[in-house]
Amino acid sequence: MWYLCVFYHRLLDFRKPEVESLADLFGAFESDREKSLEWKLPENYHTDSPFHFVNLPSEEIARNVANRSILVKGIYELWGEGNTYEELEDAIKNYPGERKLPYLTPDSTFKISVDSFGKAISFQEQNGRIQSLSYIPFKGRVNLKNPDHKFCLIENDKYDSNNGLPPILHRRVFFGREVGAADRKLLPTYQLKSRNYLGPTAMDAEMAFLMANQAQANPGKLVYDPFVGTGSILVAAAHYKAMTMGADIDIRVVRDGRGPDCNVWSNFKQYGLPSPISLIRADNGLPPWRKGLKEVFDAIICDPPYGVRAGGRKSGGRKLLKGVIGPYTIPDDKRTDHIPSTAPYSLAECLHDLLDLAARMLVIGGRLVYFYPSLRDDNSGSPVFPEHPCFKLVAVSEQILSFRYSRILLTMVKTETYTEDIELAARIRHLEFKENHVKWLEEGNLHSAVFCPAQDLPNDTKMTKESKPRYRGKYV
Repeated sequence: MWYLCVFYHRLLDFRKPEVESLADLFGAFESDREKSLEWKLPENYHTDSPFHFVNLPSEEIARNVANRSILVKGIYELWGEGNTYEELEDAIKNYPGERKLPYLTPDSTFKISVDSFGKAISFQEQNGRIQSLSYIPFKGRVNLKNPDHKFCLIENDKYDSNNGLPPILHRRVFFGREVGAADRKLLPTYQLKSRNYLGPTAMDAEMAFLMANQAQANPGKLVYDPFVGTGSILVAAAHYKAMTMGADIDIRVVRDGRGPDCNVWSNFKQYGLPSPISLIRADNGLPPWRKGLKEVFDAIICDPPYGVRAGGRKSGGRKLLKGVIGPYTIPDDKRTDHIPSTAPYSLAECLHDLLDLAARMLVIGGRLVYFYPSLRDDNSGSPVFPEHPCFKLVAVSEQILSFRYSRILLTMVKTETYTEDIELAARIRHLEFKENHVKWLEEGNLHSAVFCPAQDLPNDTKMTKESKPRYRGKYV
């Protein structure tokens, strides 16, 4: 059945992938795992518009998707639409009576709300529009706090074209029954400014929950973050009752924090969430798992260190750099407070190790969700992403961070079992990728490209007014 899906007007690249992932999670594609949702726009609407029609198998799936989504404002069973209120009235009257009558009974309660996009509607105007719907034969009582059925009148009219919103050719009015809506209290509850323990690269709550939805975090699933930091991503996964586990190379983060009541564990306690199964000090390049251990995690979600705010580190240091082979021995009297030495870890090697880890440790059908940095206007054509024989790329969503770079959320699904032959093929692909596509993945190069003065940029990569990234019609 076709539903009207109304999005919040933000993170436009993330909207459809989130709905697709949640629809898959709630069983929309059980009969055909290769299938995807059908989408279409209202007539003459811009693709960036918050209004989309989506074909979902059942109302239950539509409700589950809307109630859990971060970017869906609401999903509605559309009773009518039109360019004028007269057209809307005709459409509603022509909507099948057997579809309307169950929600108009005398023993039910209802509420009608008025929403708009691109313009403000005063309280008096809202009341007038609700009164104009008197031709709908509601027989129940109005209940504004906890109604049995919610209805929404949505108006989209012309507005100032310089406000950064997608263009509107003419007025359109929608009326429908609310099937499901996002939890508006979720993000304020988990906002970072009230978080007990934060680090300099803590993932903001909205993005952390989007990543958890892309990974399909759910009760009974085990979610792992190999760059856990202060645990922001795992907090979102734990909210959905997934079991969590994290690792970080900095032992001070996972062991000490800022004291007994200000650490990763206290972040989970703050929200009443189940604590991680384990937080371990581990190097992404030297995984701590015993030999032969495979297919443990249902999802791996992370934000690898790509060197803009914080560079990657791996096991190493002076002794290894000077040619000493093998691990050095830590004196017994220094074991308690010892902090292992580290060395720079290029993003190219970090991503190869991450994909190898995920190929080994994810179950078939498990998801790898991670951010990949991208330089904007580098004249390299369409971006090329890391590949692995075990994975299928199912979603690509870009978040513009500045004029010079963005980060892209990649969602990959494991489709093949890890073998020695696949390990070799993956290594060959990594070397080709590193050699032929992205030179700035090496240590320090991305940071230099992002922060070097404009006059030091090559002529073919300097920003012009035309080449600056736009955010839907307005410069960012």
